[in-house]
Order: sequence, then structure tokens, then C-alpha cells
Amino acid sequence: MNWMDLLRMSSSNLRRRKLRTFLTVLGVVIGTASIVVMISLGLGLQQAMYQEIEQYGGLTTINVSGANGEGDMMMYSSMGDSEEASEEYVDDACLKKLAQLEHVTSVEPVYSMSVMLLKGSYEGYMQLMAMTPEGLASRNIELSEGTLPPKNSGQIELVYGNMTLVNFQQKGTGASYWETGELPDIDLAKDSLFLILDQDSYYASQEQSPMDISAGDEEGGEGGQSNKPVQKHVVRGCGLVKGGVDDYNANCYYIFCDLDTLKQVLKKEFAGRVIPGQPQTKNGKPMKEFCYSYAQLKVDDKDNVSAVANTIKEMGYNVETNAEMMDSVNRQMGIIQAVLGGIGAVSLFVAAIGIANTMMMSIYERTKEIGVMKVLGCSLGNIRGMFLMEAAFIGIFGGIIGNILSLLMSVAINGLTANSEMISTGGADISYIPVWLMLASIGFAMLVGIVAGYFPAKRAMKLSPLEAIRNG
Repeated sequence: MNWMDLLRMSSSNLRRRKLRTFLTVLGVVIGTASIVVMISLGLGLQQAMYQEIEQYGGLTTINVSGANGEGDMMMYSSMGDSEEASEEYVDDACLKKLAQLEHVTSVEPVYSMSVMLLKGSYEGYMQLMAMTPEGLASRNIELSEGTLPPKNSGQIELVYGNMTLVNFQQKGTGASYWETGELPDIDLAKDSLFLILDQDSYYASQEQSPMDISAGDEEGGEGGQSNKPVQKHVVRGCGLVKGGVDDYNANCYYIFCDLDTLKQVLKKEFAGRVIPGQPQTKNGKPMKEFCYSYAQLKVDDKDNVSAVANTIKEMGYNVETNAEMMDSVNRQMGIIQAVLGGIGAVSLFVAAIGIANTMMMSIYERTKEIGVMKVLGCSLGNIRGMFLMEAAFIGIFGGIIGNILSLLMSVAINGLTANSEMISTGGADISYIPVWLMLASIGFAMLVGIVAGYFPAKRAMKLSPLEAIRNG
């Protein structure tokens, strides 16, 4: 008896008992769908993390900060708690030294400072990120409209994060979007806003009357502080980060501008004074060199990140990378996927019991048929193969239908959570089903079917032909 004959007999036996076959396949469907959906949730979270890390520069990026620096929030510090803080500063000389290191392909400075935006009765506290055009391009900022800030334009132009509006609040009351649920009446794409770089002077001016400010101007101020009216820079938006006010991503809260333009404005406004975020001498005077918050390095290969990071640490700087964080994420996600997969595997284990039960019942009902096959010379291997093939068919059919059900459930889950405020994945799907998972689940379902049908098949092989015919 060849394999085609076994195939026809197996499929015929399954069709003869349609209801029993359907219920057994249904158990495999539920088990397969449970495993795939559970694992897809873990994969979805992992994909969301990968996308967010890519927005922060990926695995080949190193952030180097000095005594006054503060790295990107997403970055994982490779400095141990016992190590001393850096006494070096990230200035132009430092950038040149970093650019000469082996495996370093680019070095871009970043300057970050806290600023205020004013519009009518609204004021907003923002984090301004000033970068070169090359640095902004490497950040992979997706814009819904507009362009990145032009280089050295002489006037500050801003790219607004998609969640910028939620940082505005009413003057006096402090009411914001989080309390009222209403966004301020500001069109970031069209409206001009006032930008406050010197917040200390702004707060001081709010506590003084116009006569106090006039008197302070005549006396030249106290303690070296100027009491001139705070400078309000008129700024316009040149671009908007893609996404709604509830869509979290790596760039959603920041506002961006050109670094060279900001440096010119800061040096002019703070002439003779210390620029916010800049180091100062022991006498409280501004230092000669402009220092950046941190430098963003690109390494030619992720395998070289650790060596380059160690070299930079030996130079006396603080180092932050995404590579170590990625390893930690992979370990955590592996545990999550194992737990979720284990929960789904329980359903498939129950389905395996159903397959075994179906095969055993089939043997009892087909005892005479088995005896006749043995008398006619059918080998024990053929009898075993026939029952294992039936069990494999149940696993394959259940796996295929279970994957179809999984895809439908995944679409439904992603649709329900797309606009959820409780779950934020940065625009990524919370359920992600790759092709390999579908193929692996079908193969696993088939394997479960074969294993479940093995013992019933072995029992069928041991039946005596004469007794089977007489008692069948």
C-alpha cells in the first residue's frame, strides 16, 4: 500500500465522521489561535520598542556627555554607579577628537535647553533641541507638513513635536489640556509665537512693576543682573512632527531648531552673561568655549559600539548607548513571550487530548477494518502511518484555520487599541504576526497531532487480526 492509498483512506475516514472531526479540529483551532495571538502581543511590544530605539538613533548611536551634559532619555548609561562623574566638556575641540576615533562615521553636537513659548493668554514650557541639519536628519523625524529648520537663517524657526500643544497652559490659572481636555487655540503651522530663552529674567519681570524695571535700568541692575525687559523672540513653525496630540513618539514633546542659528541668538542676548546650561568659571563668568549638552556619534557597526564606548570613557566622558538597553529589552521580551506562549499552549495541550480521544474512538469503531487490512497483508507500518496521517491532518487543518482566526483577532486588537489612551506603542501595532510565526504554529499543530495520535496508532498495530475480525 503506497502513500497515496494511505492518504485517500485517511481523508475518507475523517469525512465519514464529520461532526467528531470538526469538534477535534476546533480544539486545535482554538489552541493554535491562542498561542499565535499571545506570542503576537509580545512581538508587538518588542517591535514598538525597536521602532522607538530607532527614533533615538538605533543600535549604532553613542551619546557622549560631559560635566554639564545630559543624554537622551531613552539612552541606557553604560557608566557604573561607582564611576566618577565627567570633568570634561563637550565643545568643538572634543568633537574633533571624537571624529578621529576609529569606527566613528559621524559626530553631531546637540544643545538642549528649557524655554518658554507665549501666545495670547497661553504659556508653554518646552524642551528645545538645537541640532545641525545633519543631526536632525539622522534623528529620522517624520513630518506631517513643512520641512526641517534651515541652516544659519539668522532667525529661529521651529519644528514642533506633535504633543507640543498639550504643554501650554492658561496664564494665571495654570489650566492645561490634561485638566480641561481642550487644546489651546493655537495653529502651530501658521501662528507666530514668542520664544523666551531667558526664563529667569522673564520670571523677574513678572514680579516687578514697569517703574521698578525703569529704575533698575538707570542703576544698571543689582549683582550684575540686567533688569531690562526680557527679550521675546518672534518665531514661526517650519514643520510639524507627524502624529496627533495623543500619539507618543521619540520626538513628540520636543521642539527643534538649527544649532548655529540658536548659538548666534544666545551669544547676542546673553552677551557678558552665562548662557543657560553653559558652564561658568569659579568667578561666575561665562567660559570662552561654547559647550554642548552632548554629542551624538554614529559607529560603522553595532559590534564596534562597546569598544568605541570604552575608549570614550577612558577619555573622561560619560557614555550612553542603546545596545545595552536592547539586550535588556530582548531578555525581558523573551520572558514575556515565553509566559504568553505558555498560556496559549495550555489550550493546544487540551486539543491534543481531544485528538488522542478521537483516534482511540476511531480504533474501537474500526477494529474489524484493521483486522481485514492485516489479513490482506497490510504492513504494521502502513496501519501506523494511516492513523498518524489522520492525526496530522487534524493538526494541519486546525493550524491553518487557527492562523486565519489569529489574523482576524490581530486586526481587531490593533483596531481597538489604535486610538487607546491607555496603551501607547508609538504608532506600532500591539499585535504583530510575522510569517515565520504562522508557519511555525502550523508545524507545531501538526506535530502535536502526530504525537497525540502515536499511542492510538501503536494500539492499532498490536491488535490481533483474527480477534479483530471476530470481535469487530
